[in-house]
Amino acid sequence: MPAPAPSELAYIRFVSVENMMKLVHAIGIETVLKDLARYIEDDFRRWEKFDKTPRVASHSAEGVIELMPTSDGEDYGFKYVNGHPKNTREGLQTVTAFGLLARVDTGYPELLTEMTLLTALRTAATSAMVASHLAPRGSKVMAMIGNGAQSEFQAMAMRAICGIDTLRLYDIDRAATAKVVRNLTGLGFNLVPCATPEEAIEGAQIITTCTADKQYATILTDNMVGAGVHINAIGGDCPGKTELHKDILTRSEVFVEYPPQTRIEGEIQQMPADFPVTEMWQVITGAAPGRTSERQITLFDGVGFAIEDFSALRYLRDKLKDHPFYQELDIIADPDDPRDLFGMVQRARQGK
Repeated sequence: MPAPAPSELAYIRFVSVENMMKLVHAIGIETVLKDLARYIEDDFRRWEKFDKTPRVASHSAEGVIELMPTSDGEDYGFKYVNGHPKNTREGLQTVTAFGLLARVDTGYPELLTEMTLLTALRTAATSAMVASHLAPRGSKVMAMIGNGAQSEFQAMAMRAICGIDTLRLYDIDRAATAKVVRNLTGLGFNLVPCATPEEAIEGAQIITTCTADKQYATILTDNMVGAGVHINAIGGDCPGKTELHKDILTRSEVFVEYPPQTRIEGEIQQMPADFPVTEMWQVITGAAPGRTSERQITLFDGVGFAIEDFSALRYLRDKLKDHPFYQELDIIADPDDPRDLFGMVQRARQGK
């Protein structure tokens, strides 16, 4: 008897890097960013329904490899992601990722996808979604300190969602700033390369820090930050890696995703365990205030959390209903008789 043909349940949709790029262009990058922000905000509104745990991390001197799982009781998702700052010196990406979405009722996977691009998009969408709640009204100018792979995505999201039109750019590597200017020229921004971080933050209502080095760093000092700004601090994302002087934290109202993770990985790892923070889901649901005055400094200590990746996976699954940018992989053994997996293997040999 020949081996049975794979059943419908044996196949899952796989989105390659090539197909992810095709999908983004088919929908439009600003539309994708706005859609992702909406999905993420919707999941923040039902935050309490999710399983939540700090990501499982394996640290080394070179970087970190992490798994980020969560479930809302109907779907289960996880992301594999690394962070290796040294990689750029070897012509490699600092961050790479892939992810999976599965049904809780059967445990069968539904979607496997690249997430290097998708993580860049969801990180930017999260930043802009948070800024829409915390940044000063009418913000038009953003300082982008750290002009690596994430910076253009941050700029596009902040424009699409918050109305930013001027970017003041600084990176210790001038070639990185030149790269951002080259990539964003003609896309409607006023681009201002700057020689120092101090110059970059002049006149900015939003300050985004996104540097890569795995070290305790001081990208911003207390005397650099004036009243009334929103700081989008997204570079500190593992133990031993920060960007802000701790005195800035004491002057700011600090907002986080999931405190048990952020206290290990974020800017607040510098602070006592009882340092007060507000969870963003509470702001979004109205359970806690966001910005309360024009002179208040708001600070999003963003490290990235699994629910945001879950939102991105959920969004991608929904979009594949209308777009053909995927392959079907025969990845699940699904014999006609679920008790006869060995028999299926034997019949495959006979079929040869």
